[in-house]
Amino acid sequence: MATITPEAVYESMKEVIDPEIGVNIVDLGLVYGVDVDEQNNVEVTMTLTSMGCPLGPVIIRDIQNAVAGDHEGVNEVNVRIVWSPPWSIEMMSEDAKDELGIW
Repeated sequence: MATITPEAVYESMKEVIDPEIGVNIVDLGLVYGVDVDEQNNVEVTMTLTSMGCPLGPVIIRDIQNAVAGDHEGVNEVNVRIVWSPPWSIEMMSEDAKDELGIW
């Protein structure tokens, strides 16, 4: 069984675009952590831009598809949504801020 690293999972999640903002969820700062256990179960801890985000289920599905599709041997991909700390613009990467014209 191939070893899957958290870094590789982060790279896969860069394929997942927030449908409302148009920037990937990693650069938006929505992903707080990735854990991979010995059985290649992946747990992603993340938030959404708002508690009322109607596209949360779509983003979760896209994460599961991207991670499982990019890595042979992934067992399960669990996405855990948390609200603390709350997301803010300061969590975005410089690339995301540039892409959105935020100075």
